Amino acid sequence: MARDTRWQEPKDENTKAGYGRFLRPKTPYEIFMEEQEIPIYRGIGVRRVQDLPLKPWKRIGGNGTFIQLFGTEDLWGCYLVEVPGSGALERERHVYEEIYLVVEGRGTTEVWVDENRKKITFEWQRGSLFSIPLNAWHRIINATSSSALLLAGTTAPPILNLIADPRFVFNCPYHFEDRFNLADDYYRYNDVVEPDPVRGLAMRRTNIIPDIINCNLPLDNRRSPGTRRIEPHMTGNKFYLFVEEHETGRYTKAHAHKSAAVLICLRGKGYTYTWPYTLGITPWKDGIGGEVKRQDYEPVGMVSAAPMGGNWFHQHFGVSREPLRLTGWFGPVAPWSLFQDLALQVAGPPTTRYRGNLAAQNRRTGEELIDFTGIDLKDGGSAIPYREEDPFIRQEFEAALRREGIASRMDESFFR
Repeated sequence: MARDTRWQEPKDENTKAGYGRFLRPKTPYEIFMEEQEIPIYRGIGVRRVQDLPLKPWKRIGGNGTFIQLFGTEDLWGCYLVEVPGSGALERERHVYEEIYLVVEGRGTTEVWVDENRKKITFEWQRGSLFSIPLNAWHRIINATSSSALLLAGTTAPPILNLIADPRFVFNCPYHFEDRFNLADDYYRYNDVVEPDPVRGLAMRRTNIIPDIINCNLPLDNRRSPGTRRIEPHMTGNKFYLFVEEHETGRYTKAHAHKSAAVLICLRGKGYTYTWPYTLGITPWKDGIGGEVKRQDYEPVGMVSAAPMGGNWFHQHFGVSREPLRLTGWFGPVAPWSLFQDLALQVAGPPTTRYRGNLAAQNRRTGEELIDFTGIDLKDGGSAIPYREEDPFIRQEFEAALRREGIASRMDESFFR
């Protein structure tokens, strides 16, 4: 869009300064991604990250691709990296948080700081989840002759967008002692369950989980009957995540919130529906089901739960004989902040219209909040009760189960 380089003052009090319409400029993080000269995948989701194209990544020393799902752009970053067989990635440090999920392979990681050359080394395998302490030196090493594949989540976008100088981000000498204490048991798995300090949900303080595909999960029941869930709290991160499992033959309630959450399939297979809350709670029944987005996935597929700025309903369905296990990554976005200031009005006739009760909630410290996405619309939350959801949802789910030879376990009592 060609623009005049000379500023023009409004000619009179009836005109306004500026162009009025303009293209969204690239952020420093987007410029950084382009400078790496590897692919950038954008979309609502991907069936399997293993199928994404990879190209040599000079800075990292392996092959890689960025994954920037819609709704996460300025919130958190993601990339896939392939470590060559019997090789290693380049050592690095950076002033942003980073977690890794091992998609394929087996190896070790070394972590250290400048002030003390002692290195802490730990092993990982397929399904391992671990975190790198903020600004600590680290190097990822492949232990086998076959390539290893790791999926990384980072807080790089907000950091690079704020500082706008990669030289500082990757060369800061400061040691965050509260994040990394060089203790020999720093990467020893801790399976003790405690309530998280804000919402009281199940949490483990551990810097590594050897196998999130098969680890034990406490009962939760918030998304669907029988749901199991844990929140790992890793290396003092602000990067929020959880691991969640849904019973075979059951699906979650739809619920809405702002953008940030990306779900990654760990076990089983399934699909997610997501649609703007302005379409109402029965889009298929109302003849607008074509505007609903669907993403199918299997291990390790991904979907942005509430894309396009959020306030989208999303609903998750497992259609395999084994339970659907997912991990949800939010970046440095506190889950309760996803629905602060969210005035949720669902379209529909006045007799069936719902309005969330959070219009009066704001960000004042100490204000009481509610578990918005875990509470039904009629009670002031954003979850659609099974008995009021679009009939198409259940019909399609049960048809998909029949094709797989699986019995539905959506009890009639759920719909009353």
